Amino acid sequence: MVAFYRDVLGFRERSRARIAGTPSGPLDLVYMELGGTTVEIMSYPSANIPAASSERRLGYQLMALEVDDMDEALRMLKGKGVDASWGPMKRPDYARAEIRDPDGNGIELRQWIRQ
Repeated sequence: MVAFYRDVLGFRERSRARIAGTPSGPLDLVYMELGGTTVEIMSYPSANIPAASSERRLGYQLMALEVDDMDEALRMLKGKGVDASWGPMKRPDYARAEIRDPDGNGIELRQWIRQ
């Protein structure tokens, strides 16, 4: 998972920690930074925890990353083996697409079109 955020999306690893004594075994935490925002990636290497559901629901759905050029971003991702799971949809003031990380978590790509 860390490799996807680093090698595909361009995040850099900010820090890492392991919490040994949890009910599900050791918890690995990796903090990834991109553009002044930090994302925490959590994993339990010895536990069998299912990936997040991709079904639509109320509340939090996905994080969004702003891109300068939607077509170029999608070309770059395709070159790294990542296809859009939805879109792109283009409107007069924005373009939007979605991808999924290796665990199935949605990531929105959004290009704001300034007029």
